[in-house]
Amino acid sequence: MSGRKAKGFFLFAAISMFLISLMFVHASFKEKNSMPSLEEKRKIVKELELTDLCLFTDARYTRHPSMADLNTPFQDHPMSLEHFPSGAIMPPSSHLMKNEMD
Repeated sequence: MSGRKAKGFFLFAAISMFLISLMFVHASFKEKNSMPSLEEKRKIVKELELTDLCLFTDARYTRHPSMADLNTPFQDHPMSLEHFPSGAIMPPSSHLMKNEMD
């Protein structure tokens, strides 16, 4: 009986690996097909000088993370607490963390 369980497991593992490989093949084809559209969008963003995607609408330091500094959440008072939910969800921008570590 343990031989049947092992065969079932190996069959399940083989089918799973096949499906995962199909997902990678599909992603590769999808990326190649969408490349012209992405290039067109990249040109539009460069021409219009657009900034980052607006992720949240409540606080300006969460709307455009690349434009914020570390002191922006505390602009009202140095000891003020974070009162916007998005500020607790979103980590600081990567360029801010690099400057802090130097």
